[in-house]
Amino acid sequence: MPILGLSAYYHDSASALVVNGVAVAAAQEERFSRKKHDARFPAQAVRYCLESQGLTLAEIDSVVYYEKPLLTFERLLETYLGAAPRGGRSFIAAMQVWLKEKLFLKTELKKQLRAVAEAMAVAKGQDASADLPELLFSEHHLSHAGAAFYPSPFETAAVLCMDGVGEWATTSAWIGNGKSIELLWEISFPHSLGLLYSAFTYYCGFKVNSGEYKLMGLAPYGEPKYVNKIKDNLIDIKNDGTFRLDISYFKYHRGFRMTGRKFHQLFGSPPRKGETELTQFHMDLAASIQVVTEEIVLKLARSLRQETGIKNLCLAGGVALNCVANGKLLQEKIFDDIWIQPASGDAGSALGAALVGWHQHQDQARHVNKNDSMKGTYLGPEFSNEEITQYLNQINAPFHTHNDPELFEQLATELEKGLVVGWFNGPMEFGPRSLGARSILGDPRNQKMQSVMNLKIKYRESFRPFAPSILEEEVSNQFEMNSNSPYMLLVAPVKKELCKQMTEEENKLFGIEKLNIPRSSLPAITHVDYSARVQTVNSRTNPRYYNLISAFNQKTGCPTLVNTSFNVRGEPIVCTPQDAYRCFMRTEMDVLVLQNQVLFKAEQPKAEKDETWMQEFELD
Repeated sequence: MPILGLSAYYHDSASALVVNGVAVAAAQEERFSRKKHDARFPAQAVRYCLESQGLTLAEIDSVVYYEKPLLTFERLLETYLGAAPRGGRSFIAAMQVWLKEKLFLKTELKKQLRAVAEAMAVAKGQDASADLPELLFSEHHLSHAGAAFYPSPFETAAVLCMDGVGEWATTSAWIGNGKSIELLWEISFPHSLGLLYSAFTYYCGFKVNSGEYKLMGLAPYGEPKYVNKIKDNLIDIKNDGTFRLDISYFKYHRGFRMTGRKFHQLFGSPPRKGETELTQFHMDLAASIQVVTEEIVLKLARSLRQETGIKNLCLAGGVALNCVANGKLLQEKIFDDIWIQPASGDAGSALGAALVGWHQHQDQARHVNKNDSMKGTYLGPEFSNEEITQYLNQINAPFHTHNDPELFEQLATELEKGLVVGWFNGPMEFGPRSLGARSILGDPRNQKMQSVMNLKIKYRESFRPFAPSILEEEVSNQFEMNSNSPYMLLVAPVKKELCKQMTEEENKLFGIEKLNIPRSSLPAITHVDYSARVQTVNSRTNPRYYNLISAFNQKTGCPTLVNTSFNVRGEPIVCTPQDAYRCFMRTEMDVLVLQNQVLFKAEQPKAEKDETWMQEFELD
C-alpha cells in the first residue's frame, strides 16, 4: 500500500513516497522550483514521487502531513499573549498568514492535492474526478523520530530529536522498538537548542535556517572565549543535559528578529550585517556556541543511555546536521552505534510522516535492513543517457560519450591534472548533502583546490571547508574513524601521520590567516582544526561513484576525492541535466559529466554574458 508524506509551508517543503513500508521516492520542492528552501506546497515533488512509480493520487492509500497545525497555532497564541503588548507587529503578520491558509490547512492541502491530480490527468488525457486519499496529520517530533528510527538498521534504539521547534517540542527523546515509537520526555518552546544556535547564526550575520552550517564551519577559526558568558547568562544546562534559556535576551518568540537589545549589550555590539567583514569576534562566538552545543548533546546522550540502557542511538532534527557534534558523540562511545537520518531537517519529516502512517496508523510490521533502508538517499529523479544526449544535441553542446570503465579512467586523469569536475550520476540525493549523484569533484591533494572551488565555482565565502569522499574500506587509513559515514554527517580527525606540523610563525596566525596554511597531505579537505566531514562510499549504494574513486586511487594512490554540492551559492543543488549544464557554463568548472557524456568547457560555445545572473539568487 503506497503512502505519501508531506512537509510544507514553513521551510524546505518536500514529498516522500513509501510503498509497503519502504521509501521508494523522495525530493525537496526547491530542486524543481529552483527557489532555495522553497516552503510552498511541494506540487512538483509530489508529482515526481507519483510518476516515478507509475501511480496516480487515487491509488495512494493515505497522505500524511508532518505536523498538527492547530497545536502550532495554539503555541503562537499563547506565546504572543504572554509577551503582549510586545511583538504586536509580528503577531499581526503571523495571523494574516494563519487566517489566510494555515488555520485551514486541511482544506488547503486537499485543494493542492486535487490540483496535482488534475494536472497529471490532463497530461495523460484522463479524467481526474476520483476521490482524494485519506488525509492524516502526524506530530512534528513524531515525524522526526519516525524518520530517524524506522529507516535505521536497528531493531531497538533510543531516539533523540533536536531542532528549533515543532508544535511545542524543541527536544524530545523516544524509544523505538520494532514498529513502535514511544515518547520518553520532551523540552518545550521557548527553550530550544536549535533556536539558540540560530540566534548566534543571526547575530553573526548569516541567514537563519540555512546559515547554521556556515557558523559551524567558521568555529575552528576562533577560540571559545564566550562559553562562560553564554552559560552564565543565556542558558542553564543541567547535569542530564536538559536546559532552560533566559528568554529576556531573545526576540524569536515575539518578533521578526532572533536576538534582542539585552543580547547585543551582553556581547558589546549589534548583529553583523550580511556581506560585511567577519572579524575574530564572530569566529570566537561561533567557536563558543559550538562548544556549548556539543556539551548539551553529549550530556543528553549520556542521560538517555543511562535512562534506557539501550545500546543504539538514532538522531534527527536540524541539530542532528551538526556533524561536528555528531563526531564528538561518536568519539565518546556513549552508544555502541549511531545512525543519523541524512535528511534530518523538516524535509526528511515528509518521509518520517509517511512511515508513521504505515507503521502506526496502518499498524504494519517493520522489516529491518541491516545497512538501513534509505538506499543511500538516492531517492530523487534520474535521467537516462538517451534523455541526456537528446538534450545536448538540442542545444548543440559538444560532448563525448564514454562507456564504463573507460569513463572513470579518463576522469581520474582529468582530476589528477587539477581540473574541477561536475558529476551528474543516477538518482538525485534526498536531503541537504551531495553524496556522489549531484557533486562537484576535485583532487584533495591539490593545495589550491579549496580556494578555487570556493571563489571560482561556488561563489561563496573562502573559509568554508570541503568534504572528502573516501572508499569505505580505506577510511581508517586516512581518518581517525573506524565506522562508516555514508551520509557525510560525521566529522573525524585526519590521521596524524598525514598531518603537517605548524611552524612557530604559523602557530601565531589568527582567524582567516590560518586558511592558506596546508594542514596535511590532503589540504583541500583538511579543516584548520585538522578535521574533515567524511563520506564513506561503498559499491552497494553508488557503484559508479565508487568505481570513479577507485580509478583515481589506482592512478594516484589516493582513495579520496573532494566532494561538494553541485550548485552555486544561493541556488539549490541541481536536479536536471539542464540545471547542471547551466551551472557548468556560468562557473569556472572545467569538465561536466552527465551520466556517460563528458563535456569540456573549452569546447563549449561561448555563453552570452549575463550581468544579472548573480542577482537572480538570494545571497545568504
